[in-house]
Amino acid sequence: MDDYRKYLDPQTLAKVQNLDLAARQIVEGYVSGAHKSPFHGFSAEFAQHREYATGDDLRYVDWKVYAKSDRYYLKQYEAETNFTCYLLLDCSESMRYRSEGTALSKWEYARLVAAALAYVVLKQQDAAGLCTINDHVVDFLRPASQPTHLKQIYYTLEHTEAAGESGLGKVFHELAERINRRSLIIIISDLFDDLDSVMLGLKHFRHRKHDVSLLQVIDPAEQDFPFQEPVLFRGLENLPEQMAEPRSLKKAYQAEFEKFLKAAQRGCRDLNMDYGLVRTDQSLDMALSTFLSHRQSRVGS
Repeated sequence: MDDYRKYLDPQTLAKVQNLDLAARQIVEGYVSGAHKSPFHGFSAEFAQHREYATGDDLRYVDWKVYAKSDRYYLKQYEAETNFTCYLLLDCSESMRYRSEGTALSKWEYARLVAAALAYVVLKQQDAAGLCTINDHVVDFLRPASQPTHLKQIYYTLEHTEAAGESGLGKVFHELAERINRRSLIIIISDLFDDLDSVMLGLKHFRHRKHDVSLLQVIDPAEQDFPFQEPVLFRGLENLPEQMAEPRSLKKAYQAEFEKFLKAAQRGCRDLNMDYGLVRTDQSLDMALSTFLSHRQSRVGS
């Protein structure tokens, strides 16, 4: 394991009590591994075209314009002024799940990712806001760019517990009307909810011209279904307990779960949204890389 990776392992970060320290550790570890800053291209928006000149980077050629005009033009971008980012975190009870042998629950993992992203946004002197949600808005911190705002975000994350039922679709509709200014909205959730309702809520965000990215966080056991012996599955969010024979269920369960993941990915693609999937046993820089690589590729596409 590379030296920087040992500091990004969930087992290590689970022992770091200070959220500020953990966030810095994740971002700095990401930079060490990627050998580039995550801040470049994060909040860039299209400005204008200019003609291609010898030596220009071909990644920025607008091929659609070339197809129409048979001439090479480059897309030029500039930093968006007063860039605003909202971090929307699902804090419903299902996010509390942590399988045996896994260091972090989905909520703990999501909280670290959110802290790191807030650090990224405020480091480049843009505005970050935080909203924790289940079937209603639990906390709503309006975006601000002052360095002291980061402490408020960390405090809220540290003092929020994963509890309550999920109602993402309804809450997305509410927030789409509440957030007036066009913003980047980053949603971190397991999406354990009615997916059709969720997609309608996401569509509302897009209708309001927000740039939306979704990071789906799952526990490895939810995908691998490693259970062997008869086990009592305890329901979350008011679902009943159920005794089951895992070996007879595994194949059908995994097929259904993969269908669910693909539906989420397809729904986001249809809405022209970034989508990333991370597991809580993955290094924390994977979550940053999943998101930031999408942001940077948008600038070059």
